[in-house]
Amino acid sequence: MRKLAAVLFEGFEMLDYFGPLEMFAMFPDQIEILAVAQHAAPVRASGGPAVMPDRVFADGADYDLLLVPGGRGTRREVDNPALLNWLCAASARAELVTSVCTGSALLARAGLLDGRAATTNKLAFDWVASQSDKVEWRTSARWVADGRFLTSSGVSAGIDMSLDVLARLLGPEAADKAAHWAEYVANRDAENDPFARMDKM
Repeated sequence: MRKLAAVLFEGFEMLDYFGPLEMFAMFPDQIEILAVAQHAAPVRASGGPAVMPDRVFADGADYDLLLVPGGRGTRREVDNPALLNWLCAASARAELVTSVCTGSALLARAGLLDGRAATTNKLAFDWVASQSDKVEWRTSARWVADGRFLTSSGVSAGIDMSLDVLARLLGPEAADKAAHWAEYVANRDAENDPFARMDKM
């Protein structure tokens, strides 16, 4: 059983968070999902409902998998040392570290993507890239896998990335089943990024 820490902060993007978690939740015997936040209080999504965390940063950082969503709140959280320090501690222990959309700005600001390739949301690309000049930022990629770190581009791309994670951990059949059960047409090619073409990246 792997433990997945799904990070919460005020202003997280709902689909960044719940899209990947829906895929992982289809395998409850293999992956335990835990919502983790700085404080033991409801955390409100950007334009959406609040989520009550299961654990807080002070409970520790011993997780197998890490999911960092994006959202408007990342603009504030890049200057939150409590979050950045916890990300460093959790990433040091994790088998895989993933981010969706502008969540990669948090990983970059924490120094976790130094020397690695990564991507992010097209519409926020310049801001995210400004968080670190030590990252090889890729403008055209549905998601990027570099060692233990996987970063996806905007919002829905996190679902495709999560299916890649399932394929790595549980096998391609598990990823196929998750997409089928969700009736989701998956993009299995990380380099196939139609939004890069639309946004002329």
